[in-house]
Amino acid sequence: MELNNLRPAAGATTKKVRVGRGIGSGIGKTSGKGHKGQNARSGGGVRPGFEGGNIPLIRKVVIRGFNNKNFRKNYACVNVGDLEAFEANAVITEELLYETRFIGRRESHGLKVLGNGTLTKPLTVRANKFTASAKEKIEKAGGKVEEL
Repeated sequence: MELNNLRPAAGATTKKVRVGRGIGSGIGKTSGKGHKGQNARSGGGVRPGFEGGNIPLIRKVVIRGFNNKNFRKNYACVNVGDLEAFEANAVITEELLYETRFIGRRESHGLKVLGNGTLTKPLTVRANKFTASAKEKIEKAGGKVEEL
């Protein structure tokens, strides 16, 4: 094989379709846009969701429930079982968990420790919130809970 023999794989490249180049091309005259109408005009067509003047489906669908997005509190959550990866007597903070990739991002209201999993090592955990089961498991393993 030499450089002058290199070619793209069969079917890897397709020619650009040239519209409006005569009746024999199959897409001549109206260039595949049909006769007149909104879609035949330059810049024609309708925006996504437009239903010809009818009430769009997105406006018909009833919005149910309550959304508290303006006032909700976002916590970065970690389970007690995940803390088993750290050495005994370590001090666990939100910064440490972020650096070690146990939490994806630091949330505006801090860290919350959940009670899923088991813990066998004594750890000092500093967080903004703890569930009752998480507190119990950390203290049972001989660790300390420090609520910020």
